[in-house]
Amino acid sequence: MDMVKIFHMNGGIGDASYSSNSGLQRMVIMKTKGVIEQAISDHLCHARNNVDFPETLVMADLGCSSGPNTLLVGSIVINAVANTSFEMGLKAPDIQINLNDLPTNDFNSVFVALQELQQCSTNGQFMDVHAQPTCYFTGVPGSYFGRLFPMKSLNFVHSSYSLQWLSQLPELEEINKGNIHLTSTTPESVSRAYFEQFQTDFLRFLRCRSEEMMGGGRMVLTLAGRTTDDARDEERYQLWRPFAMALQDMVFEKSPLAGARARSTWLTTSPTIFHL
Repeated sequence: MDMVKIFHMNGGIGDASYSSNSGLQRMVIMKTKGVIEQAISDHLCHARNNVDFPETLVMADLGCSSGPNTLLVGSIVINAVANTSFEMGLKAPDIQINLNDLPTNDFNSVFVALQELQQCSTNGQFMDVHAQPTCYFTGVPGSYFGRLFPMKSLNFVHSSYSLQWLSQLPELEEINKGNIHLTSTTPESVSRAYFEQFQTDFLRFLRCRSEEMMGGGRMVLTLAGRTTDDARDEERYQLWRPFAMALQDMVFEKSPLAGARARSTWLTTSPTIFHL
């Protein structure tokens, strides 16, 4: 399965679109707003101290998807650059914002929405902005598990709630029978295979970014994690049980008897996931 060619979030602005169902991701970005602002400030201070204040700040938002969250990250960076430059008494650098996601991402809606962001930037409508920088936006389709940009070309890299996705399904010695997530019944070999795939992907990501980022650059990465070492801790995965049951219900409804059996699990206090 070629994930790069087929995997993407639902495009558009309808009820089932990612744009209309990304409130959690927006909340996460807002929680990291201070971290993003500090990273921008630290980078510009480092550059000034080395008498190398940039004329252009180049950033990449990796796994940008589509919808209002894409604009939110851009506005945070624009404000941070403008305010930090003002505090230093320096002219704000131009900003080039590279928006990256897989080729099947809904880039059309992204660029339609970007017209509004560019207009706000031009008119100085962002809060707390003293010296409005000139901004340029570029779409960069491709997988961030490979090289996307020239050597030492990026000042700042951002990625939020995207890096937990794997580049491919791992090769499994056993199957995670009857489950769509890790549970107490998941074989250890399955859990280990997914962990090793994540390690491989994340190391590849870091190697590519280390080549693309310039000295003194900054990177802010936010991804889903857990508070326990046990990957099969079911308390973490309560959300997935209804999804698993719904999918199995769709399979079982091919047979009237099996369908009735599957639907009956919704009435139990401790549902059992059927083995397919």
